[in-house]
Amino acid sequence: MDLKDLASRALSHSKVPEYSSGFVREAFNRAIDGTGRLPGAARSADKRLAQVAGDTNEAIDLLISSHLKYAGSQGFVTNLGGIASMAVLAPTNIAALALVQCHLVGGIAHLHGLDLADPRTRSAVLACMIGPDSVKRLVRKKSLPGTPYQLAHVEEYDPELAKVIATELTSELISRTLGKRAVGFVGRRVPVLGGGVGAAGDAYSTRKIGKYAAKEFRPR
Repeated sequence: MDLKDLASRALSHSKVPEYSSGFVREAFNRAIDGTGRLPGAARSADKRLAQVAGDTNEAIDLLISSHLKYAGSQGFVTNLGGIASMAVLAPTNIAALALVQCHLVGGIAHLHGLDLADPRTRSAVLACMIGPDSVKRLVRKKSLPGTPYQLAHVEEYDPELAKVIATELTSELISRTLGKRAVGFVGRRVPVLGGGVGAAGDAYSTRKIGKYAAKEFRPR
């Protein structure tokens, strides 16, 4: 069983995961700490680092490439059913994508020297997953006190801020998933085409998040 399989079962205890920040936090914890055959984000990142003789940039590139495949695979599978399956599979897609992207961003943060056991780092990883455009918007609105890099280096951890970030991330993931489905609505009439739209959309967003994390967590 690989990451794709684990992602599709991320919240298998519920047939239709509830749209709440709770299931995103659950996916986050599983991605960072590991679960079953899925190694934790730090362990996976260290494995990539060993493959490239300690070159951090190359290890990050390998992480992004591998997670693009995972994201695309789960996106394809959860978009194959056509219009009739949208209500059931959309939550699964969101949970799976959260798991894949958490695992990727957590690994990148680790490779840049951040401690994934530090709650400040965990808040920063979640914030990074919101994406650069949304982070800028939230900082302008003062919903976030700073960028992911700044959140990772604040003097004091704010548990309430972590809840705000998780809620914002959940809304962002739902928006991306439903937006992707709207674009691919015509493709839903041909299920395999719908799967291709889902795979491309999830892979694209994962690459964007990975590149953002690589830039944001780079030591200043």
